[in-house]
Amino acid sequence: MQQFEHAARVLGWHGHLVSNVEVLGSRFTAVTRLRPDVHQWRTAHDWPPQAEPSGVHAWAEPDGPEQVPVPAVDLIGVMVRVSKARRATRACGTLLTIAPCAAVLPGDHPYRPWALTELDYYGIGAVTTYREGPARLVLSPEDRRAEFGTSLFERWLLELLYQRVLRQESHSTESTSNTAEGGGADFP
Repeated sequence: MQQFEHAARVLGWHGHLVSNVEVLGSRFTAVTRLRPDVHQWRTAHDWPPQAEPSGVHAWAEPDGPEQVPVPAVDLIGVMVRVSKARRATRACGTLLTIAPCAAVLPGDHPYRPWALTELDYYGIGAVTTYREGPARLVLSPEDRRAEFGTSLFERWLLELLYQRVLRQESHSTESTSNTAEGGGADFP
């Protein structure tokens, strides 16, 4: 987890880490920010996170509810751990449509101009980091969400992340650790 904290910090992504997210065959760590005003409104109006894909899909149906809740989290970026830069394009894949994506590479990863040129072309960032110690920004990610628009998948993912953030917050109030399995951490 500390490796992702260092990577997020060097990327300038400040928020709440949600680790071990697995969707569409991708495993990643998300950096999110809870929107306190929206969370308070949703709590007051009995709109808990809707982590079931079918529930979010129903929101888009013609006979669905007249009102749907605003997302209670912002997705700042996603990070995928890869052993080689050439694997980052596949690892980020669809994730590029929903948030900036950065590959987290081993600290001793060699500089490979062609692989980094490909990452730059797709807007994928790259960070090298050791398990213990600081991270180094190799390539800044781009936010390409505007090119793709929004989707039900993105909306569902925001609900899933909202659920995970709330679960982590309740867990952290019950214990002193924020980094339990599937957990996350807040960092400035």
